[in-house]
Amino acid sequence: MAKPAKDSFDTLGFLAKVGTGKTILKFRKNENVFAQGDVADTVFYVQRGKVKLTVLSEQGKEAVVAILEPGQFFGEGCLNGHRLRIATTTAMEDCTITAISKDAMIGLLHEQPCSIQASGGWHDCCCCWRISASRAARS
Repeated sequence: MAKPAKDSFDTLGFLAKVGTGKTILKFRKNENVFAQGDVADTVFYVQRGKVKLTVLSEQGKEAVVAILEPGQFFGEGCLNGHRLRIATTTAMEDCTITAISKDAMIGLLHEQPCSIQASGGWHDCCCCWRISASRAARS
């Protein structure tokens, strides 16, 4: 296996540490990370545990849109212009999650776009939100 270049960006190292615009959060089983309708100003990254993403239709029906596992991002709707959360996320078990402010994430994407996308989580995460919006519209 080839060694990464000295100047390569350590995506996982970045996400695992507290820093400007980042916080490491702990959630217990059944605790909400955020709720549908909350202000959307943070992107999240699952380090440990599983998170359930659900949407509630106008008719009051709840749909599970995704189960997020370690290595996946969620809440990136704030980067797409969403001012409010379009879903609720709930810890399915005790979780460790990195919270990254919208400004910090935008800065990181400008500085290291290929590193974030190459981690696999970002693409998966964006697809997940497209699916959630589609399912919510059909409900």
